[in-house]
Amino acid sequence: MTNEHTDPRHLETLDRDLGRLSNLEMATQYVGRPLVGPGISLVFVVLAGLVAMLFFGQTSNSLIVVVAACFGAYMALNIGANDVANNMGPAVGANALSMGGAIAIAAIFESAGALIAGGDVVSTIAKGIIAPESMGTAEVFIWAMMAALLSAALWVNLATWVGAPVSTTHSVVGGVMGAGIAAAGFAAVNWPTMSAIAASWVISPVLGGVVAALFLALIKSRIIYQDDKIAAARRWVPMLVGIMAGAFASYLALKGLNRIISIDMATALLIGAGIGALTWIVMIPVIAKQSEGLENRNKSLKVLFGIPLVVSAALLSFAHGANDVANAVGPLAAIVQASQSGNFTDAVSIPVWVMVIGAFGISFGLFLFGPKLIRMVGSQITKLNPMRAYCVALSAAITVIVASWLGLPVSSTHIAVGAVFGVGFFREWDTERRIRKARLAMPVPPRYAPEERRRRKLVRRSHFMTIVAAWVVTVPAAAAISAVIFFLISSVLGTA
Repeated sequence: MTNEHTDPRHLETLDRDLGRLSNLEMATQYVGRPLVGPGISLVFVVLAGLVAMLFFGQTSNSLIVVVAACFGAYMALNIGANDVANNMGPAVGANALSMGGAIAIAAIFESAGALIAGGDVVSTIAKGIIAPESMGTAEVFIWAMMAALLSAALWVNLATWVGAPVSTTHSVVGGVMGAGIAAAGFAAVNWPTMSAIAASWVISPVLGGVVAALFLALIKSRIIYQDDKIAAARRWVPMLVGIMAGAFASYLALKGLNRIISIDMATALLIGAGIGALTWIVMIPVIAKQSEGLENRNKSLKVLFGIPLVVSAALLSFAHGANDVANAVGPLAAIVQASQSGNFTDAVSIPVWVMVIGAFGISFGLFLFGPKLIRMVGSQITKLNPMRAYCVALSAAITVIVASWLGLPVSSTHIAVGAVFGVGFFREWDTERRIRKARLAMPVPPRYAPEERRRRKLVRRSHFMTIVAAWVVTVPAAAAISAVIFFLISSVLGTA
């Protein structure tokens, strides 16, 4: 008599049942996975509103502040999802960092930058784009800032969904401008400030690309094209790391320590020079130790640039947090100030809880939605290795630091992506130059068809055109959405 538990037919039925359960579990995970990110984001937005209620629950304008805090948290999530990819993309694309490691480092340093050094640019976003006194009343000013915040968040969310690395700074400034025009006409906009900001948007990607190309040219001429590459790297890599350390030391002296003691530009540069020189000296034996036993080829050089690339990416995240937290909390801080005092023309003071919402929102957005655009920036524009990625990170860091020190809300997206393009176009130029030199030495130079020449391009032109088009559209799109939202609010509440 056959035991039913050992009957082959029974076992086949059991296998089929288990297979169905396994398929059901996989299907549930597949369906549920896309809902995890939005679900956690919604919880964070609600928590931001509860924090605002905790601080303003007893005031007459508590509902306004709670809604504004939710919008600020939503915007911060979108900044983390879109903008932070520009800092970590090069390191991930060069395989110097895993995706998980990049997200962890960025979350820590983005938050630190926002909380320690995120004050100066906030005042530019909140008060520098439009003249608050032109709004007439605090209520109109509050609704204009609310419309700007929501429109910018919606636009960046849409851009992230379609995979376009747009500028969150563009989005916020466009939103503030659109709401200001809708509320008080074109005279409300501070056009000289807008002109300076617009000029910086044009200059920053070009400057980022040029600086990155110059550093790559230095690395190629002084290290890669040398007969003894390892010996050349022992001389130059410590110096490059020292330049990076000096730049960030100057920045921290100006931004971080300025809240404790007053430091002028000359002193900050002197501090940076001292830290840079010290780092250079310390890194000489470190690089010498790392380079022991390495083969004299380009692949070996990647090892020496790994740690500097990770450090530069971390420090760039700090600078990004200091610069771009303004996009999330600038309008929110202005709303809180106007709701508290009723006087919306005074200077904006940034409450700590507002900065915390911005810092944590950026980190959550990066963790939940950042990998898609990290891959886009890191590997889909041009191929990056640790040397090229280090040039991108260092160039972007220097440009962002200078802009943040000047109080200009430049786009870190433009700077970082401009640096990636700069590296790619320099590689194209350098490759063409070497090919032409080699062809001149040949008795019968080879001829390439147009299709072959296009295939040899090292920068994907389709991505270049798509990204530039997204940059151009962002300001008018955010401004138009903001104006529509403000008119809707005005018609419902009668504030206009």
